[in-house]
Amino acid sequence: MAPGEVYATMLDEGLYLCSERTMYRILSRNKQNIIRWQSPPRLYAAPELMASRVNELWSWDITKLKGPSKWTYFYLYKIMDIFSRYVVGWMITYKESAMLAEALIAETCLKQDIKPGELTVHADNGSPMTSFLVAQLLANLGITKTHSRPHVSNDNPFSESAFKTLKYRPDFPEYFETIEHAREFCRLFFEWYNHQHRHSGISMLTPASVHYHHYQPILQSRSVLLASAYSAHPERFVKGMPIVKALPTNVWINKPKTLPQILVANS
Repeated sequence: MAPGEVYATMLDEGLYLCSERTMYRILSRNKQNIIRWQSPPRLYAAPELMASRVNELWSWDITKLKGPSKWTYFYLYKIMDIFSRYVVGWMITYKESAMLAEALIAETCLKQDIKPGELTVHADNGSPMTSFLVAQLLANLGITKTHSRPHVSNDNPFSESAFKTLKYRPDFPEYFETIEHAREFCRLFFEWYNHQHRHSGISMLTPASVHYHHYQPILQSRSVLLASAYSAHPERFVKGMPIVKALPTNVWINKPKTLPQILVANS
């Protein structure tokens, strides 16, 4: 019973011990002034995931795209490789569906020739992500699944960042007239994103060049050009010979504060 009910019941029984406010003070002093039928809040550990090569860790998510009228949406499903930032699979549908998500993941794994035991797929806690259908598919394919903590958007930062890049494009429309309009726009966007967009997280390389291991000649060409510029005008380089930034060896979701020694040595 709540303190107000206790107070009134005792008065009706001819008993007065203290005021209702004093009851609340006593409860607070003993850390019992809580909603007693609720269980204590569950503490979730932050997922700590690392990718050191392509097709080791994927992230997938769904976002809404505005349709032609109020309260109408199309749903963009997207799967991204964390190491290369390459969008390995996407589709646009009329609804969120575990069955559709299952089909997209299965098709993408087939295209990327994923072998059992080599891939982890990370997602948030939406109903398609946590569905039995998707969980069963991943188990059958020998894929490990992980999820973000509830209500923690930055546990899935790479997917969120790609969606932001999409929606902040200068030509992103206020709404899409048809689902075909949305699909054509996203087809052009992901073509640009994968093959032309130079990503700051991968040394200003394109996701496709990293995903398909075409980046070494690009970095070498940059180094040769910078060395030539330095030789011609060394006075212009106050800090000495410019160095081309290397591709990161490890990419993390929630990098731990202390790393195992073997990881420190490799990084």
